[in-house]
Amino acid sequence: MRAEVRSDKAGPFLPVIENATGQSPVLLVCEHASNALPAPWGNLGLSPDQTRAHIAWDPGALGLARGLAQRLDATLIHAPVSRLIYDCNRAPDMPGAMPIRSEVHDIPGNAAISAAERLARTQAVYLPWANGLHNLIAARIAQGRRPVIVTIHSFTPIYHGRPRAVEFGIIHDADPTLARSILAASPQTGLNAQLNEPYSAADDVTHTLRLHATPYGLQNAMLEIRNDLIADPQAEAAMADRLAPVLAAALHAAKAAA
Repeated sequence: MRAEVRSDKAGPFLPVIENATGQSPVLLVCEHASNALPAPWGNLGLSPDQTRAHIAWDPGALGLARGLAQRLDATLIHAPVSRLIYDCNRAPDMPGAMPIRSEVHDIPGNAAISAAERLARTQAVYLPWANGLHNLIAARIAQGRRPVIVTIHSFTPIYHGRPRAVEFGIIHDADPTLARSILAASPQTGLNAQLNEPYSAADDVTHTLRLHATPYGLQNAMLEIRNDLIADPQAEAAMADRLAPVLAAALHAAKAAA
């Protein structure tokens, strides 16, 4: 049975900005930070286990992003609701923005939403997010502080029944400079690091970079960490300890190459 999607107005749900005065050029972005399913949408017909699973958010990504922000003195911006309500790393015309199926899970509350409901979600979640991120970037540029955009994600160790050996994925949009610098510095982490794995721009996962970094010519990369490696606060902190020096070294190398 499909869960009813109510048409009550909701939001706007504003992005959360932490360490706004951070002095690092890095601007950390976490689009899938939350699994919150607020009214009027409720649980979209999903079980509690499903709403805690990767389909609803990127487990560990926010904790890791916060750890990196602290270690780098970087500003962090993150989305406040589940990607099942609206995936802030997807454009409004993309099916994955409000998916009817994620991995092996049907999303009953997204099965037959109207154009009016799609617009309502876009106005409540995506537009405040996109405008908030753009405003943050534009303000930094106006101050002569061109930011380096780094988005933080996590991925499942098993996908459609197949184990994933990669532990640290580094993805780029049009400009590979920063991603390649991160990959070059990654051996110190001891992780199985790969470029454009387990996803790439060809999978339409770089919407944030394509919209907010590429048009301004900003250095950018998307980091994907296998979520079994950041499964609790201690693991998130340990991973932040591993990755912060890599980002610092990559920034230095990318700046020298520019």
